[in-house]
Amino acid sequence: MADESQKWVLMVTAQTPTNIAVIKYWGKRDENLILAINDSISVTLDPAHLCTTTTVAVSPAFNQDRMWLNGKEISLSGGRYQNCLREIRARANDVEDEKKGIKITKKDWENLHVHVASYNNFPTAAGLASSAAGFACLVYSLAKLMNVQEDNGKLSAIARQGSGSACRSLYGGFVKWVMGKEQNGSDSIAVPLVDEKHWDELVIIIAVVCSRQKETSSTSGMRETVETSALIEHRAKEVVPKRIIQMEEAIQKCDFATFTHLTCADSNQFHAVCLDTSPPIFYMNAHLIGKIISCVEKWNRSEGTPQVAYTFDAGPNAVLIARNRTSAALLLQRLLFHFPPNSETDLNSYVIGDKSLMEDIGIQDIKDIEALPPPPEIKDKVPAQKYKGKISYFICTRPGRGPVLISDDSQALLHPDTGLPK
Repeated sequence: MADESQKWVLMVTAQTPTNIAVIKYWGKRDENLILAINDSISVTLDPAHLCTTTTVAVSPAFNQDRMWLNGKEISLSGGRYQNCLREIRARANDVEDEKKGIKITKKDWENLHVHVASYNNFPTAAGLASSAAGFACLVYSLAKLMNVQEDNGKLSAIARQGSGSACRSLYGGFVKWVMGKEQNGSDSIAVPLVDEKHWDELVIIIAVVCSRQKETSSTSGMRETVETSALIEHRAKEVVPKRIIQMEEAIQKCDFATFTHLTCADSNQFHAVCLDTSPPIFYMNAHLIGKIISCVEKWNRSEGTPQVAYTFDAGPNAVLIARNRTSAALLLQRLLFHFPPNSETDLNSYVIGDKSLMEDIGIQDIKDIEALPPPPEIKDKVPAQKYKGKISYFICTRPGRGPVLISDDSQALLHPDTGLPK
């Protein structure tokens, strides 16, 4: 190792997307290794709109492993963090930075500590898979720092030990988490199905109903479901295996009608299983989410062919997948009609991500939203209900790429001289 008196700092920064499952993962056969009771499939979201950025640093000056999440220091003593750190350190290799005069041998990594700073550009623990993006980014950035040679498939098995869904964030496009059969979890990995360019017509709008931390964590929710639900075994053994085959085929063929049927059905069944848990788990605001589902279902039926698929993870937020940009613009128009912002709301913070969709429907300010006509599928005799201020904001996004390294030092979250948060 380089002379410790130099107190050098070596850093790596990476960015990893989040993902939303279209065939849900719910229930574990091994709590410690996080091994699922069924396969799952997800779509990776554009990291320009939803991602985790993580900087990891190593220095002989560090006397313990430390981590900061969104500016606040958190403990790394938890088993999931320790599992990821242990597995990555076990695979570390020699690292040399000639410019800085740093040479770290494989054995040195056993005695060196790391600092980690992570930032989510979307709400944490609110049902938008922040832990998936977070653990995927932690594992990916540490692997790059420590010169780990394994491919993303092998890294996904490590990220899985931090958060099950994290394994799927190691790839872009549509991704399958193979549950595996081995007791040690070696075959429980993520596999890319198609990249983000395969079905690039899709547009995704997320209605953030509530950005607060959810009352029942996914971890405790799954445990309670597996212990008490009579439906979960039937779902895992009989229903999901067939849906996985059908969904893979729909994705390969870009068959939106089949994709919509499977996505909506699986989301509804997942929440039915949550309600079958004792005590029942309510991740959705039933009244509000019911209105969003009703809006989508009425429109799909009136068109005669699906325009939008809906899915809800373990949180209150609606993920709506439109078949193309035209449908996405018409969807946003309907959402803004039914769920307008409060009068004092800044429109720039009410619709975020790809704001160009608002231009497609001629929305420039709040007055334009107030002037929107009722959607044609609403019958004239039935007064259209509006739910003003009930949605926190909308995120307009699309399928996106997998994790990348960020070479621009100005985007690093740790100071290059101290290894402490900027």
